[in-house]
Amino acid sequence: MEQTTPSISAQITALRTMPLKELWLMWDKYYAKRPTTTTRDYLSSRLAFKIQEQAFGGMTPDIKRRLMRLGESQSKLGNRIYPLHEVLPGTVFVRDFGPNSYRVTVTPEGRFELDGKEFKSLSAAARHITGTQWSGPKFFGLVKD
Repeated sequence: MEQTTPSISAQITALRTMPLKELWLMWDKYYAKRPTTTTRDYLSSRLAFKIQEQAFGGMTPDIKRRLMRLGESQSKLGNRIYPLHEVLPGTVFVRDFGPNSYRVTVTPEGRFELDGKEFKSLSAAARHITGTQWSGPKFFGLVKD
């Protein structure tokens, strides 16, 4: 008897009630690293994207550029020296703070790794370093004063 794959819609709907253990197994199939954010909604939304991407293909470079331009035109973040979306994976930001020197590396997924921990933004990494709220781009010298 031939087995059929559930429809894309059925696969995505199933994520809502899937046990967390199964969500993590699916996550490991699509992603190399587990996220620091571990809510069901976060996992499900990222997995739904991957299911659709696998079925229908990813965004074209042209669509990615258009979305970037649209986001930039609506952004309230100004006066950047180097736009963060142009920072290549492997870029290392170094900042001395107190007696220590910190190295934050941009991951292939566009996240920021510090001491083996991943952060979704430079600001989150700066907050981890300082213990207080900081603008990550300002902390690492990417914006003009």
